Amino acid sequence: MSDESTDDILYPNRGTSGDDDGGRVSRRTLLASSAAAGTAATAGCTGLTGSDGSGDGSGDAGPPTVFVFNTGDMTVSVIDAAADELVTTTYLGATASFPSNQYIVDQLDQERSVAWLNVDNGVRGVDVASLSEETAFETGSGANWQEVTPDGSHLVVSAREPTHKQFRLDADPSSDTFGEVTAEIDRKPEGGRGDNDGPGPCDITVHPDGEYAFVPDIYSDTLTVLRIDPFEIVTQVDVDPVVDGVDAVAPWMDTATWDGETLLVENNEGDHGTESIWDVSDPENPEEVTRLTAEDDLGALPLTSEVGPDSQTAYVFTANSEDVTVIDLEAAEVTARLDVGGSAFVGTWGPSREKLYVPVQTSDEVKVIDHAAGEITETISVGSKPYGATAGTVRPDTDTASDLMATMATLGVEFSNAGTTYCIGNCACGHQL
Repeated sequence: MSDESTDDILYPNRGTSGDDDGGRVSRRTLLASSAAAGTAATAGCTGLTGSDGSGDGSGDAGPPTVFVFNTGDMTVSVIDAAADELVTTTYLGATASFPSNQYIVDQLDQERSVAWLNVDNGVRGVDVASLSEETAFETGSGANWQEVTPDGSHLVVSAREPTHKQFRLDADPSSDTFGEVTAEIDRKPEGGRGDNDGPGPCDITVHPDGEYAFVPDIYSDTLTVLRIDPFEIVTQVDVDPVVDGVDAVAPWMDTATWDGETLLVENNEGDHGTESIWDVSDPENPEEVTRLTAEDDLGALPLTSEVGPDSQTAYVFTANSEDVTVIDLEAAEVTARLDVGGSAFVGTWGPSREKLYVPVQTSDEVKVIDHAAGEITETISVGSKPYGATAGTVRPDTDTASDLMATMATLGVEFSNAGTTYCIGNCACGHQL
């Protein structure tokens, strides 16, 4: 990819970043970032409705739910994943481009279920029943990615420039040290390509055994394997270009399969992008099996991916060709290109992992892909510029005040520019790298 287009993608709001040292932990509601939002917070989200109708946050888990974060107006759209219908779009006062959405889906099933979002210059834990902030950690970087371990005990974070660090946080809401950093790795000494002062850890995915995590390093053309406990680097693998005339692979996103055998890595390689398929059956010794290019019918700008419940099918979000590229992982070949009618950068499985929900940022819609049918079966209208998504079986019970604020935000009323997140392309990135 050319330097100009790469800059447009990596730095939509280039400027100066905050303090490199970061590390604040706080507890406050997301809506409290402005006076108007504070009014809504006072009115109060009633939380998960109890079995006795008390609405006090108690009671059983709700029905299958998908949360879509709308970067255009800082709202969240709540989708009923059984009926594939919009329940509500409510003002959140923050937005997330890449919320944790793999193992966390199974954990969002009870009172005090906490979703993890990349917001501001760090990450936030949000109680999905009340849509209020439980904890926040500032990494000192405007570009962050995070994932929860399968047992819910750890949150592992990649913080790109200028921090160039890996963090491990306590992700257990019942713990006395919930939200606090329990270990970190400074990766600046590794350096990076050109004038980059570090390798640019970009995204992170966790092996299903919960013992390892994989990090694509965009500025050093490496795949780094972390051991989660103790928190340390165990392996780094150099990745060489395969596209003619290109001197950098620039791996930036990755997804581990549910069976732990395979790793998908999206590369910002060349003008089109490439997709790597790795064998990670031995997590400490990953081996690249193949790399798909435009010649293999891979869609343009592979950014992120999700893996089907059988671990045999990959769905790669190829935004520049406005489709989702479907890959047979055993055959290592493209089998379909599903037209979503606009730019989609991410997706999330519903709680049953039968359907994949794909926010289409340029059309304010979510496309629903039925895995068994291998096709798009529903289109759901949501808020402005939907980007990130996650799911669970906790249904927030929103109040009239926040719903009214969602309507006003949709009409262009700005309450605050705080609480926005790094994302790629045309979306609400309030901070600057």
